Amino acid sequence: MKIVYCHCSLYNPGGMERVLLNKVKWLSEAGHEVVVVTTDQQLRPPFYNFPESVRMIDLDINYSLDNDKPLFKRIPSYLHKRRLHRRRLTELLMREQADITVSLYPSESSFIPKIKDGSKKVLELHFNRFFRIQYGRKGLIGLIDRYRSRQDEKLARKFDSFVVLTEEDMNYWRNQPNMSAIPNAALPMPLKSDCAAKRVIAVGRLDFQKGFDRLIDIWELVKKDKVSEGWSLDIFGQGEWCEKLNAMIVKKGLTDSAKINAPTGNIAREYAGSSILAMTSNYEGFPMVMIEAMSAGLPVVTFDYKCGPRDIITPDTDGIIIKEGDLESFADAILLLMSDNERRQQMGRAATTVVNRYSEERVMNQWISLFERLTYQ
Repeated sequence: MKIVYCHCSLYNPGGMERVLLNKVKWLSEAGHEVVVVTTDQQLRPPFYNFPESVRMIDLDINYSLDNDKPLFKRIPSYLHKRRLHRRRLTELLMREQADITVSLYPSESSFIPKIKDGSKKVLELHFNRFFRIQYGRKGLIGLIDRYRSRQDEKLARKFDSFVVLTEEDMNYWRNQPNMSAIPNAALPMPLKSDCAAKRVIAVGRLDFQKGFDRLIDIWELVKKDKVSEGWSLDIFGQGEWCEKLNAMIVKKGLTDSAKINAPTGNIAREYAGSSILAMTSNYEGFPMVMIEAMSAGLPVVTFDYKCGPRDIITPDTDGIIIKEGDLESFADAILLLMSDNERRQQMGRAATTVVNRYSEERVMNQWISLFERLTYQ
């Protein structure tokens, strides 16, 4: 089977990129031909090491070069690049004659179902139904957000298959007939934590979605309690909020216990050197960091954001789910795990069973079943 994946770029250390790497590696090793098509790679090497058997093709569209332009210049440039994108992707798909073409959204999603190259088109959403309106933006931008969110439902129906990451999210999309839920896989971590280190870890892009500003506010509450003496918070990531978050740490007098770290190529080592994962996201599609950390033996304290925690965590067994936005209860949960070594370690051991529920074999067999069902229709 020949499968084409479409994504914007692969040079960032993001969750989508890591998930894509794991999928194409598995598919390639299983004997399938895989092509990854990008629009904004700009000759930069992928952050992760993709297999040589996976062909990488960049269309040289470069939407991101317009991000800093004023709106009146950005719109005509975007429309031009979108036409160029459609033409180049059409030419590529007609040439490749793939069985399956997967769009990782959003980029080509608006026009790819119209490309008549013979491949079945799959829309794979790594966010959730409400991702466009999570910011709560006002005015014209807010109206546009709400309009595009409504249009997403119509767009999803145009694909041969629409895949989300959780059963929870399926309900938000009103269970469209072409929908299915396939989670991300939890790969076993090469190192395991014994939950003895006095360190809380958080991982993700430094932006609104991950909510690390909330985590720093929570950490300020935590450090007021003597139980937290000797404990540190390490956040790993990069993004536009780096300066803002560092300024918060300084302003709150937390520089001795909280630190922003650059992304690492060996996150397994960092999980193994920690004892609690804190997740303060405003929203997720399916939190890869959560299942990675759990597979490394870390109990999780997380807000009950959309989507993921309710699908993944067994409350008070392998993690603690906190009512969305309740910073004080989140701090109390962290302090509870800090103060009870036995409970923390027991929850950490229970967390490792996530690899059984979300094993790579189980998840990828779901994808193969979907692809075979589409191609034999």
